[in-house]
Amino acid sequence: MVSQSQTSASAPSSSFRWMQLIIGLICMATIANLQYGWTYFVGPMAKAHSWEVAKIQVAFSIFIALETWLTPIEGWIVDSLGPRGPKLAVAFGAIFGSLGWLINSMANSLEMLYVGAALSGVGAGAIYATCVGNAVKWFPDRRGLAVGLTAAGFGAGAAVTVIPIQKMIASSGYASTFFWFAIGQGFIIFVLAWLLRPPVAGEVPSASAVKVLQSKTSSTPGQMLRSPVFWLLYIMFVMVSASGLMVAAQISLIAKDYGVAQSVILFGATTLIVSGVIDNLANGGARPFFGWVSDQIGREYTMAIAFTAGGCAFWLLSTAGTTPWTFVICAALIFFTWGEIFSLFPSTCTDMFGPKYATTNTALLYTAKGLSAFLVPIANILKTHTGSWHMVFVVAAIMNFVVVLMALFVVRPMRLSISASENKGSVVQPAE
Repeated sequence: MVSQSQTSASAPSSSFRWMQLIIGLICMATIANLQYGWTYFVGPMAKAHSWEVAKIQVAFSIFIALETWLTPIEGWIVDSLGPRGPKLAVAFGAIFGSLGWLINSMANSLEMLYVGAALSGVGAGAIYATCVGNAVKWFPDRRGLAVGLTAAGFGAGAAVTVIPIQKMIASSGYASTFFWFAIGQGFIIFVLAWLLRPPVAGEVPSASAVKVLQSKTSSTPGQMLRSPVFWLLYIMFVMVSASGLMVAAQISLIAKDYGVAQSVILFGATTLIVSGVIDNLANGGARPFFGWVSDQIGREYTMAIAFTAGGCAFWLLSTAGTTPWTFVICAALIFFTWGEIFSLFPSTCTDMFGPKYATTNTALLYTAKGLSAFLVPIANILKTHTGSWHMVFVVAAIMNFVVVLMALFVVRPMRLSISASENKGSVVQPAE
């Protein structure tokens, strides 16, 4: 038998897994500029090269497409490499992310800019998939909170560097800013990458410490893709993500049509500026908050609470959001009940299909974000056809309410049935 002292000596302290989480959070925060800092470079690039803004934004579309759709491949590589997977993938991501922005700093043609976007998209996806996958593996007992904090870092990093980026562009030019941020961001992530690793047997809390429904086995990506539960989760993810993006992509237009965009409401700041700050805080804060709630009461019940509130928020923005402060409050509520999809769905996926292939499996589910972006133009079609935003909000609210019903009355019963079958199969039969 292994003595208790030997077991304790072989297992890392609780602080070790928190260190893994913090490293992942820092890496996510450091790559946030690749997506959220891009907007500050568009105007200066257009002015410097006389490029059309629409053609510059093709680079952003390339970045988003590769950052999202390549994550399953990158996740599979991480899982296949075992203990070395997180280190190599994040180091790879650091190099490619840096190369992308270095190319941007030297790009004298749109084609060269597109190459830079492609490289940075590949790098960002590798880091995102790895950090989320590592978080869900290290924290089976606090999976929602862990992945929520990790996902929140993806927005928090941009908030920290917004002012430095804008000031450096103003003083040194956009090319110099691309160059030095590429070097700085890449160096930080590359160094931290070598501290990452997945847990081994005995390093995470036992099943008895887990409060939520979790599978006793780990499914391969192929097995998961053959499971009806996965495709239900995928459809739910697409519906909620699309409803939020419909507003997120049009928030300035909505404020303008409501006649509140330029109303000064706080310390000289307009409604649109105040709303933008509060919306980002609400979006980021929702991820760890609802992740923590789901660790306590279960994923489906938390989805029901969040998405019911989200549906009501869309309705409120439609009916009561026509004054400056009600617009700010209603929009913030929408973002607060939308951002948690990036903690609830990866957590549910890993609960259902196990931690062994979690990096690949959660990455496959994450591609729903890319698919949902194609539904965003529906908002413009509805607005043009009806002449107002009301029907857009009605459709978004209905999508949220449908997901609530799916979570409570389809997904949860199916998961309970699967869990009961696992428990029945694990019962040891008496010897004859």
